[in-house]
Amino acid sequence: MNYGEMKKVDIANGVGVRVSLFVSGCTNHCPGCFQPETWDFDYGKPYTKETEEELLEALAPSFIRGLTLLGGEPFEPKNQEVLVKLLRRVKEQYPEKDIWCYTGFVLEDLLRGGTYCHTEVTEEMVGYLDVLVDGRFEEHLKNISLQFRGSENQRVIDLVKTREQGKIILWNGEEDAD
Repeated sequence: MNYGEMKKVDIANGVGVRVSLFVSGCTNHCPGCFQPETWDFDYGKPYTKETEEELLEALAPSFIRGLTLLGGEPFEPKNQEVLVKLLRRVKEQYPEKDIWCYTGFVLEDLLRGGTYCHTEVTEEMVGYLDVLVDGRFEEHLKNISLQFRGSENQRVIDLVKTREQGKIILWNGEEDAD
């Protein structure tokens, strides 16, 4: 897997100060995408063991609220193989940190077998997430006043409450989403 950027101090992609990893590769190709260069799976730099250690070290300070995965597309099948291992380590080392993820797929497709984005590790990967911003960016539904999403069809899902209640619960914008 490649990645385009690692932001060690990011305040735009989730609540609080975060570490964000922008992975490479996306087959969704949403018209109006703000980072079409990340569609290429070879874009950026190779994600290595050293990259992972740097990312984990960046998560250590107490002022860092959590990790955000975005891209490209974290739920591309070949990206999931690498990212599920990272998420395991983050939850083991930093159980107090929350994890957000942006995807062009919808949660229902991620969890439904037989879809392109569902692999043997998808459910485990979703299980580590606290908040999922799902759905393709739809240029005709673009709304710059939305918090943490670009178009009105996208959902910000509180996965902690979704798991607790057994139905999709949208994040309510409160500071403590975890």
